[in-house]
Amino acid sequence: MSNGGDHDAGGVTQLTLLDSFVGYHLRRASSRFAAGFSESVGPLGMRQVLFGILTVVHDNPGIRQGAAGEALSIQRANMVSLVNELVDRGLIERRVSEVDRRAFALALTPAGEVLVEQGLERIRVNEDALLRTLSPAEREQLVSLLSRIEG
Repeated sequence: MSNGGDHDAGGVTQLTLLDSFVGYHLRRASSRFAAGFSESVGPLGMRQVLFGILTVVHDNPGIRQGAAGEALSIQRANMVSLVNELVDRGLIERRVSEVDRRAFALALTPAGEVLVEQGLERIRVNEDALLRTLSPAEREQLVSLLSRIEG
């Protein structure tokens, strides 16, 4: 016999308290985007952090390694190993900076350029699928609102 506190296995689980928190929805949405990234760009051998570095270098050829890390909030020690991984894979070249001889400047190799273009196309397809119910204006508004939270 069931007591009044048991949840029927066939019923809908209520999330009334969680449903009121923005953070809950952000985490769930983030999980969907991360899974989509892994499915679409993972086969290229990319993790989000590595692809982030590649895109920052793509947009800022010759950027100092430290500045790229700062832009992505990657600690210096972690940035060194991540850039080493990209260098070892032939996707980034590390050169001595012409501005500061003590720093390294980063540039994409031709293979890195190709990988960025392939990855961007796959990410666009994934995002279009996830955001298909939003209009272009709503997408812009979503990015704007999230950017304000990021600070």
